[in-house]
Amino acid sequence: MKKKVEKPVPLLSIAVIACISLSFALLALSSFAGVDAGLVKILGFYQLTKEADLPLIRQLSSILFSLLALLPWLTLHFVSLKKPLALLLVLCAVPPLVSLTGSIHWIESLGGFPAIGSGQGIIKYAALLALAWHFWRPDNKVQHWVQYAPVALVLVWIGGMKFTQIEAEGIADLVQSSPLMSWLYLWFDQQTTSNLIGIYDLLALLLLGAGLYYRWLFLPGWLMCLAVFLTTQTFLFSFPGAFSAHGLLTASGQFLIKDLWFIASMLLLLQWYLTTKQPQQIKQS
Repeated sequence: MKKKVEKPVPLLSIAVIACISLSFALLALSSFAGVDAGLVKILGFYQLTKEADLPLIRQLSSILFSLLALLPWLTLHFVSLKKPLALLLVLCAVPPLVSLTGSIHWIESLGGFPAIGSGQGIIKYAALLALAWHFWRPDNKVQHWVQYAPVALVLVWIGGMKFTQIEAEGIADLVQSSPLMSWLYLWFDQQTTSNLIGIYDLLALLLLGAGLYYRWLFLPGWLMCLAVFLTTQTFLFSFPGAFSAHGLLTASGQFLIKDLWFIASMLLLLQWYLTTKQPQQIKQS
C-alpha cells in the first residue's frame, strides 16, 4: 500500500497562525504579570467590581490567552482541534464585545455613542469572530466578506474618530514617535494630520470593498489596508510606552498588538484572492 502523502500547509495559512499565536503569547505574558488593559471596565459592565474578582479573572484570561497561543500551531497536525480553537476565539471575543452595549466605553463629552474611547481596544475583538469563522468553516463561500467585516468596522469607526480633536491629540505621541509618520507634523498641524489619516483609512477600506467585486481594485485596496495595520505594529518598536522595562506589553502595547488579528484577516483575504478563479470575460461577438 502506498503511504498517504499529506498536502503541505500553504505559507499564508502558517502566517495567519503565526499572527494569532504571537499576539496571544505576548498578551498572556503581560496578563500573567498583571497588565489588564480594559479588563476593569469590562468587569464593571458585568457588575464584577469586587477587588477579589480581578485576580481570579485575570488568571483565567491569562490561561485562555495561553491556550490561544498554543492551539493554532496544533491545528497544523490535528485538524480536529480547529473547532475547539474557533470556540475559544469566540469565548475570548464575546464578553468584551458585549460590554460595548453599555456606556462605559463611550466619550460623554462628544455625545456618547458612537464617540468611542476605551472601546477602541474592544472593537478589535471583532476580528477574533471572523478568525473563528475561518477555523470553523474554512471553505465557506462568504469567507472573504466575513474577514472584510472586522476590517471595515475598525477602519470606519477608528478612522472616523480621527476627525475629532480628542483622537487627534490621542494619537499625537504615536505619530510623533514613528519614523514612518512623524514627517506629517512638519507639513501639517495636529488636527489636519489626524484628518488625513482618517481619509486614508476610509479610502483604503472603500478600495478593498470594491476589490471584492472588481478584482483589479483588490490589490491596491488590500495593500493600503495592510499598510494601516503594519504601521500600527511598527509603533511597538518606535513608541517608548509599548513595552515595560521587563520587556512585557504595557496597556498601550496590548492595544497595538491586537492589530495582528487584522493582519491575519488580511492574509486570509489575500488567500481568497489568490485561490478564487477570475471570472471569464464575455467575448463580444
